Amino acid sequence: MSYRVPVLAVLVGALVSSTALARPTVLENIPLKWSPTSTMAEMGPMDLSAADLAVKIQVEPLVDSRQNPTLIGQNTEKPDKPLSVTTSSDVTEFTSEHLKATLKAAGMSVVDSGGDVILMGELRQYFVAETNTYHGELALVLHLKNRAGKELWSGSVTGDAERFGRSYRADNYMEVLADTLLKAAHNLLTNPGFHDALEKH
Repeated sequence: MSYRVPVLAVLVGALVSSTALARPTVLENIPLKWSPTSTMAEMGPMDLSAADLAVKIQVEPLVDSRQNPTLIGQNTEKPDKPLSVTTSSDVTEFTSEHLKATLKAAGMSVVDSGGDVILMGELRQYFVAETNTYHGELALVLHLKNRAGKELWSGSVTGDAERFGRSYRADNYMEVLADTLLKAAHNLLTNPGFHDALEKH
């Protein structure tokens, strides 16, 4: 009998350990991190003119119109046991600041105040769906106005990104979220209507 108790304890301990290992750490209330794997240059030419670069663009904080402001992703590799990804960060603050930084890095004259034009809009989608790959999508509705408040241009701007990675990993979600924003910024800067509005402001 003295030999059976330790063996039973070992078996129970092994069972508990294997169960714990089988359960991934739930990605809840994780902070957003800017970690792109792509660059604007890799996405193709933007053909920015001297007139485009000379316009001072004031980027206002985006308004969040998503249904769940904290939800940024979901793993559905097991459809009957989906795993959500939520963040403790302010998503619109994150997207607004990195949109500004990305436009500035592309050569645009981005200012905090006193802009020749004002760029504002809504965040409609910012989400990574994970199945056998990570697929991210971002959707914005943007408005470009002059100092007097007259709308010069408006339109929908989207960005997407896809990559492989280990299952349900926070760093993979962060990389895809960053790459989708870069793609959206690239699509904005290659939008003919946006260019025309800048040059005619």
